[in-house]
Amino acid sequence: MKRFHNIINGKRIVSRSNETVVSVNPATEKPIASFPKGTAQDVHSAINAAEKAAEEWSATPPPKRGQILLRAAQILRKEKQNLGRLVTMEMGKVLPEGLGDVQESIDMLEYASGEGRRLFGHTTTSELPDKVAITLRSHVGVMGLITPWNFPTAIPAWKLAPCLVCGNTAVFKPASDTPLCALKMVELLERAGLPKGVVNFVTGSGGVVGAEIVRNKKIRGISFTGSREVGEFVVKNAGIKKIGLELGGKNGIIVMDDADLGMAVDGIVFGAYGTTGQRCTATSRVIVHRKVRQKLERVLTARIKKLRLGNGLKQSTDVGPLINKAAVEKVHEYTRIGLEEDGARLVTGGKPAKVGGKGFFYRPTLFTNVTPDMRIAQEEIFGPTLGMIEVKNLDEAVDAMNSVSYGLSAAIYTNRIRNAMVLLWTVYRSGKFPFMHSSAPADKETAFDWKRGETIRTPASYWGVNVHLNSKRRKEMRSKMNLKGVGFCFLFVLLASLLTAGTGCGLSMDEERAMLDAERDVEQMQSELSIGGFGVFAFDMDQCIEDCKEDNENDGTIENLQVYCETRCKFREIFGGLNGANTVAY
Repeated sequence: MKRFHNIINGKRIVSRSNETVVSVNPATEKPIASFPKGTAQDVHSAINAAEKAAEEWSATPPPKRGQILLRAAQILRKEKQNLGRLVTMEMGKVLPEGLGDVQESIDMLEYASGEGRRLFGHTTTSELPDKVAITLRSHVGVMGLITPWNFPTAIPAWKLAPCLVCGNTAVFKPASDTPLCALKMVELLERAGLPKGVVNFVTGSGGVVGAEIVRNKKIRGISFTGSREVGEFVVKNAGIKKIGLELGGKNGIIVMDDADLGMAVDGIVFGAYGTTGQRCTATSRVIVHRKVRQKLERVLTARIKKLRLGNGLKQSTDVGPLINKAAVEKVHEYTRIGLEEDGARLVTGGKPAKVGGKGFFYRPTLFTNVTPDMRIAQEEIFGPTLGMIEVKNLDEAVDAMNSVSYGLSAAIYTNRIRNAMVLLWTVYRSGKFPFMHSSAPADKETAFDWKRGETIRTPASYWGVNVHLNSKRRKEMRSKMNLKGVGFCFLFVLLASLLTAGTGCGLSMDEERAMLDAERDVEQMQSELSIGGFGVFAFDMDQCIEDCKEDNENDGTIENLQVYCETRCKFREIFGGLNGANTVAY
């Protein structure tokens, strides 16, 4: 069994604890690899490395940062088969889903790479005269990224890609059940050209490594995907930080009396038993019109009984294992609750299983006679357990859907567009609804919205980028020049080009003063040459700088006279050219 280490500032670092956690294949129970059981001191070292790398990385132009992500996507595409198999081995999902996990990562890296050219700001008019109000979006700083085990490459990509393209550095803690898949994603970014220290990889428990990432004041933002309970811990302990959470769900599918039941069953089986029910978007409730309830139950039960448990690497397998023994025990406890406390009827499944005497398997389970207030209809089980709720009309269906304290995804099977639109506007989740599909969507371009504390900001999409950006305070800029029809955007592009060619950074105090003085120079020149006639004015840069030095050599408020004069004359040339003052006077 190979032993791996943390990655801090591009180096493989042995943890201070000298303890390890072991990644296990949940289908065979065989160990795959060992990783450090990290400490708070390991996190401190990772934060220091991230801070050191932050200045250079944040100054890297966003399109260039995007190019690194695109190269990573191209490398990953070539290695999709190998990494997909690793996902199946380490997490347990069937191979087509393991390959899909990797494809999600490729898609997210490609999508985020384009965001390097779309980090738009905002301009508006100001309430003050001769001003323009500008809002810029910039990096947050050092981000803490904490990911779960159920999508061991996709969710790291969801977090790493937008984090990096926005100019942040990161301390990345993966789930202890699937660290090897996460490590491969970090190594992939290194191969694509990511500088040392930009992403620092620390493994260990949530109670030690995760808690230190959340609490540490040098971490300026947190992006976490996991349980609702841990999400509440993050909110209570993070302090003043940017926070992005994607937590649990208790998702439902509505099947109306006019639905295509064959299509509905396909979506229900995929939504409930795909990834062995271990998805935040998994279907755990099917809400069915009473006119078709018996038929749906009969057809659905027959399909469930045909599902084959097994190692996800085998082509014959339909449903893989749960992630570990504790997950089996939790799911089985909910079977007991459904039978003994709730009084629901167990139609099929409800038992742990072994394949070849090994593995953390659980038989796909279906309960009927479920009511919306039962615990198995209210609480997230995170396993292959589905409850069927009977309703008499769409209003009852929507009420049942809205009866939970979660809100993440939903679907409806109907041939009436009105039913679909009613659900769209009245159910708990506004935004993306995969109508005529399962409740387990995965589009990069759309958001996971917020409801009742379950999802606060989205992990992907245009909106997901905002988790990794700060909006700089409004800056009031003088805008009194007569630009002769030349737009402000053109002016700012010229100024940015000038600065890039010069210092490559923002304006110093001398440069800012020089820009304002240059504007006054042009205004005064226009005033002096505005009376009668037509003349030619030739601008001489060298003479301008010499005159400036002579006029200001005794001004003690200027720190660097050469920089001040060069900047003043450069801006005077630009402002004068835009106003026509360098060439003609009327």
